[in-house]
Amino acid sequence: GLRLVYGGGAVGLMGRCARAAHEAGGDVLGIMPRFLERREIVYGDVPHRMVDTMHERKMIMFEESDAFVVLPGGIGTLEEAVETLSWRRLDLHKKPVVFLSEDDFWAPFFALMQHTVDANLTPASFADAAAYARSIEDCFAALSARAPA
Repeated sequence: GLRLVYGGGAVGLMGRCARAAHEAGGDVLGIMPRFLERREIVYGDVPHRMVDTMHERKMIMFEESDAFVVLPGGIGTLEEAVETLSWRRLDLHKKPVVFLSEDDFWAPFFALMQHTVDANLTPASFADAAAYARSIEDCFAALSARAPA
C-alpha cells in the first residue's frame, strides 16, 4: 500500500492531494510545524504530527517516505525538492525522486539542472537522479523503475 506523507495543509494543491488520497481510502500523514498552524488550515480528517521547526518537518517527511513526488509549487516546494536532490547527491539516500507536471511546469528547473551539468558543476551521472513525468501513469512507472532493489 501507498501512503501520502505531506505538509499537512488543507488548501491548495497540497490539500487537494490529501483529500483525494483520504477519500479514496488511502493512508495519509500530515507533518506541520506548530507556527504554521496559526497561518494555515490543517486538514483535520487525517493524522498529523505537529513539530517545532521546518527542519524537523522535512526530516520526518524524509524519514517517513520511500519516494518523493514533486508537484508544481512555490519556493517552499522548490526548496524541499532541491534539498532532497542534494541529499541524493551526497549519497544520503537512494529513494526515487519524480517531478510530476502535465504542463511542463518543471521544464525550466530541469534546464537549470542540465546547465549545472554543462558547466561542470554537477556530474553528468547525476543528471538522471530525478525523473520528469507528464502523467500520473508515467509517474508510477518512473517510481517503479527507480525503486531501490
